[in-house]
Amino acid sequence: MENIRFTLYAVLAAVVFLIWQAWTEDAAKLAAPPGAPPAMTAEAPKPAVDLPALDAPTLAPPAPGASAQPTPVMASAERIAFQTDLLRGKIDAAGGDLRQLELLEYPLSADDPATPVRLLADGDGQFFIAQNGLLSADGPAPDHRAVYRSDRDQYRLESGAQTLEVPLGWSDPSGLTVTKRYIFERGSYVVRVVFAVENRGETAWRGSLYSQLQQLPPPQPKRSFLMPHTFAGVGFYDGQRYQKRAFDKLAAEPVDLRQQGAWAGFVDHYFLGALLGKDGVENRYYSKLLPGGQSIIGLTEPVVELAPGESRTLETQLFLGPKEQDLLAGVAPGLERTVDYGFLTIIAKPLFWVMTWLHAALFENWGLAIIALTVLIKLGFFKLSESQYRSMAKMREFAPRIQALRDRYGEDKQKLNEAMMELYRKEKFNPLGGCLPIFVQMPVFIALYWVLLESVELRQAPFFFWINDLSAKDPYYVLPVLFGISMLIQQKLSTAQGTMDPMQERVMMMMPVLMTVFFALFPSGLVLYWVVSNSLGILQQWYITRKVEREKTRHAPAV
Repeated sequence: MENIRFTLYAVLAAVVFLIWQAWTEDAAKLAAPPGAPPAMTAEAPKPAVDLPALDAPTLAPPAPGASAQPTPVMASAERIAFQTDLLRGKIDAAGGDLRQLELLEYPLSADDPATPVRLLADGDGQFFIAQNGLLSADGPAPDHRAVYRSDRDQYRLESGAQTLEVPLGWSDPSGLTVTKRYIFERGSYVVRVVFAVENRGETAWRGSLYSQLQQLPPPQPKRSFLMPHTFAGVGFYDGQRYQKRAFDKLAAEPVDLRQQGAWAGFVDHYFLGALLGKDGVENRYYSKLLPGGQSIIGLTEPVVELAPGESRTLETQLFLGPKEQDLLAGVAPGLERTVDYGFLTIIAKPLFWVMTWLHAALFENWGLAIIALTVLIKLGFFKLSESQYRSMAKMREFAPRIQALRDRYGEDKQKLNEAMMELYRKEKFNPLGGCLPIFVQMPVFIALYWVLLESVELRQAPFFFWINDLSAKDPYYVLPVLFGISMLIQQKLSTAQGTMDPMQERVMMMMPVLMTVFFALFPSGLVLYWVVSNSLGILQQWYITRKVEREKTRHAPAV
């Protein structure tokens, strides 16, 4: 029984180590230069319906000073630039592909606020583009290899305007005319692509719309067997469940789904590119792999027929933006599930909701919201913590008697344990009484870890002074040091002299140092939570210990 506290600290250290391993792996993924693309020799099974013919672009060597990763080279023509209040990018007249897209509200790093995140790009080691077009089995159709015409090379959302349209034209001698329009709305990350198809020929035209995302998978770090890094790969929603496929699983488990109102796309740590289906229309969702290593996720819509002289408007939509939970919930059913907190989602989502409310309604500072959330959590666990601290106070009371038993039985562990059990039974004391609060609070700690790591709302969120990103480590390690000091104080308050053997005492003295080293690499928001939690715990423990001592004095028999 004297090993209980030591065991709990060992369990805590193991959990922290696993989280630390996951955090460092994720940081390595973000910081490491891209490597060569993974070899993918398997080809996805051929679907039962016709899919867009896919070119296999060659790989160009990197330019001097650029990324080491070879980038696929696509056919290119004139580039049409556009900018809205949230997005800036370029559309290539070859295929009418969306080849570049920057998210203006999201700086690449806190140290470089002028450079936005590039979600889509086709150069310098990054390859992620959006393609769409029309398919026809027996007639002409502008697919992603067609060359469109554009009247202008630049478009900008004007002040006061709510939408921006970028029109592209294509026609065929047979009489088929297509106007492809990219439509961007103010304050939205949803991109509409509208095809106005007119059949001026003398025969009927049959065809269908398709849309796809093509990405060269980023390098993936080695996974931790218990605490994997944040997911990057294919995500799709079948109308009921959100499912995921890692890039290296697509060859064996290709996406092949027919569903109304579904969606599919590429999911990254903080950002998402998704193809959105429509209610009432059964789309075919598919994935394919190209020899160069690119992964493709796409959808095709049902075939439509246009009689001579008839016209039709076809539309597809994409979401290209951050994984903001409130935003995603209003775009498509199940899209918010891409913010994946793992098996502790049932705890993490309420924590995020409360923290978001505190941020929006009271503080407008995520650090203060974390502190307020910590106070609420401590209040919620007050009774459990009281039981824990009372148990610790009782253990301190038994310390001299336990030491006497240790001196009496020496190295005879069996008799020592039997004597201690008899002492606990006689005094009606349960040494496990202080364990439950630790085990109950541990899932909350892990859930908050995933909230801070996965939520784009806290990406680059500043606190005060030197903390300019609560999702990154403390650059000067002030918070980890404060955490180590608070843990040392807690240990002094809770550990009774004589309840552990000398070896355990030496190991326990090393724990604050080891934990400080681990926490030095944790998100500063998580360390802030733990520092505040420990500080409140110290005050609560000091108060309860004094209360227990007063109760003991009050009930002591008069001499």
